[in-house]
Amino acid sequence: MTRLILTAWLVLASAGTALAQSYDYRVLATSKTSTMEKEMNESAEAGYSFHAVMGGETMGGNEVVVVMAKTAGAESANRKTYKLLATRKTSTMEKELGELGEEGFEYRGQTVFDSAFGGREVSVILERDGATQARRFAYRVQATSKTSTMQKELQQVGRDGYKLMGMTVAKTSFGGNELVCILSKEVD
Repeated sequence: MTRLILTAWLVLASAGTALAQSYDYRVLATSKTSTMEKEMNESAEAGYSFHAVMGGETMGGNEVVVVMAKTAGAESANRKTYKLLATRKTSTMEKELGELGEEGFEYRGQTVFDSAFGGREVSVILERDGATQARRFAYRVQATSKTSTMQKELQQVGRDGYKLMGMTVAKTSFGGNELVCILSKEVD
């Protein structure tokens, strides 16, 4: 009987351990987008994947802060590549997103922060997974200061198959404070 109880306890204990995962996090912070992209790709080489982004005032000044994570103890089989775009012009953002979408980069997150050189910029993080079959994406950037206009614009691109990925309020070069929405769809 004692043997049966001990066996049952060991089975339950090992099952609980198998279900519980622990994570290893890496927090990256900088005021330069080129530095952030470099640090994200170095983290990816060490097995980390993108998890969160936020821009704003920290103890280090105006920074973009990214959290990368991996399952603790996992092998470094990550084959992901990251691109970070930052601009104050929506037309530039849409052009750059289009080019990277053709190369298989998929939207992962966006924020707004005051960069060291460009002022208040919309920053977008894109990821390409080298372990999966190549996929291509089309992107649209909708920007307006009026929510009623954004409603109409989103309805139109939604009918065209674009899915809303993220939204920020940003001060753009021409429009002042604007809602900036990024939408995407997978293409053949």
